[in-house]
Amino acid sequence: MTEQPVGPYGPLIAMPELTPDALRAAVAKIAPSRIPALIQHLFEATTNAQATSSLAPLRAFVHSWAVFVAIERHPERAARLRELERIVDEGQQDPTEAIAEIRAIRETAETEAGL
Repeated sequence: MTEQPVGPYGPLIAMPELTPDALRAAVAKIAPSRIPALIQHLFEATTNAQATSSLAPLRAFVHSWAVFVAIERHPERAARLRELERIVDEGQQDPTEAIAEIRAIRETAETEAGL
């Protein structure tokens, strides 16, 4: 994991290395209920990588879960993302601002993850 301040005002955990094992360990700490989805995604990515002789499915797996960890390790950011997604899903408000903020959260997470 990369060195970053961890504590009551920082992220719950440091950003892990971008490997399946490190991402799985991070998800186990911050969102253990998501482990089955991670394992299923990894299985599918591995199967697709073998079938296509391409690393692209594994790269997509790492990207997806690295962004997830980068977001979820900050509880306030994760809660805000869920609220924004709820606003978009309900369709009762103009989603333009919510979509822009979702995009900004994901871009920040990608940067933190080193993607």
